[in-house]
Amino acid sequence: MGRLYLVADGAEIARRRRLVAPGILVEVWGDLYDLGHFWMGEQTKGYLDGVGLPLAPRLVLDPGAVSVYYGPRLCDVESLPSEESLKSRVLSAHAIGAAWLTVDQFGERTKYEPASPADPIFYLRRPGGQTPHVWRLFRDKAEAIVYMGEYYGKDSEARDWAQSLPVEGFDELVARYGQKA
Repeated sequence: MGRLYLVADGAEIARRRRLVAPGILVEVWGDLYDLGHFWMGEQTKGYLDGVGLPLAPRLVLDPGAVSVYYGPRLCDVESLPSEESLKSRVLSAHAIGAAWLTVDQFGERTKYEPASPADPIFYLRRPGGQTPHVWRLFRDKAEAIVYMGEYYGKDSEARDWAQSLPVEGFDELVARYGQKA
């Protein structure tokens, strides 16, 4: 997986989307807190750059900086979104990581109605995938530690994942792993 980008200029992104060949998915996530800025992965940026001069990113991040926990009950993997899409979505909410919650600790499917795009629980699946996956994003490490301990119960792997998050919050993630363009 390539790098993740924060790009401004929504009008140019929209113009270029129309120029990309039909059938190619261009996934761009609007930043929920910095209007007019958009998160995308390397593949999407490549598609948009292919129809004009390269878009100038405001920030470039290594995708390894955004942690994802899939857990021991992972299923319906053919419907999982690409990591590029998932991690761009997480960054759009100024979060540091996400956990897969589609199936709970009792083996039951999670049902949830997000209240807004800023809701920490959201649905995301691969385009054309049959199973919608439920994700929980974490804006800081403390929130992840508490939630993972409660949601995954006795699963020490989940608690260990939360404890191992390399940063305390989004600002530290950007400062430590981001490169200004």
